[in-house]
Amino acid sequence: MRIGGLQKVTLIDYPGKIGATVFTQGCNFRCPYCHNPELVDPGQYGPLIPEEEVLSFLDKRRGKLDAVTVTGGEPTIQKDLERFLEALKGMGYLVKVDTNGSNPDVLEILINRSLVDYLAMDIKGPLKKYGVIASVKVDTSRIRRSIELITSSGIEHEFRTTVVRSQLAPRDLRSVAKLIAKARLYVLQPFVPTKTLDSSFLSAISYSSPELSTIGKNLEKDLIRVVIR
Repeated sequence: MRIGGLQKVTLIDYPGKIGATVFTQGCNFRCPYCHNPELVDPGQYGPLIPEEEVLSFLDKRRGKLDAVTVTGGEPTIQKDLERFLEALKGMGYLVKVDTNGSNPDVLEILINRSLVDYLAMDIKGPLKKYGVIASVKVDTSRIRRSIELITSSGIEHEFRTTVVRSQLAPRDLRSVAKLIAKARLYVLQPFVPTKTLDSSFLSAISYSSPELSTIGKNLEKDLIRVVIR
């Protein structure tokens, strides 16, 4: 596993649990608003943390931490992801994986082998806008299949969208809501311009809190639950 970062304690990444977060290095998308460019752009990669060092830390924290979130980058492009999650489950941890949904075959294996307890999938926008927002060519049939796998898996999950005003209109978010109509939770994340893969997005804006609240309430006509995070 290419591990680019380790947050040793977090109260927010795995809902309701005290956990740690492992950041994998490398991503197959190039979303311009990405706030982890050092995990996405090879030109900005930092030093790797040895996998053995991470597992040793987590082994020592058993009983103090409940869960481990594996995020990125994009975890599903890591060749050793399955083996790494096996090690986490062997230590008794709850495991959450954050994904862009581009590798449904990997997600299916993780689900079928009970290697994941919570899945969080980023939905970039309506399928017709994926190529523009992700800044790469995207096979949207794979995105659709990942949605179907997650919503029918029976495990805890959420879908989330980073909302940049110039990219997504309210009608686009309605299209997303219909796409993930069976989801247990849809999270709208207002874009915050702090650190971005594309520096031009440092001047981009989201919607105001009242605007997002109104959008969220309208989306609940199609979804079970919508939150602004």
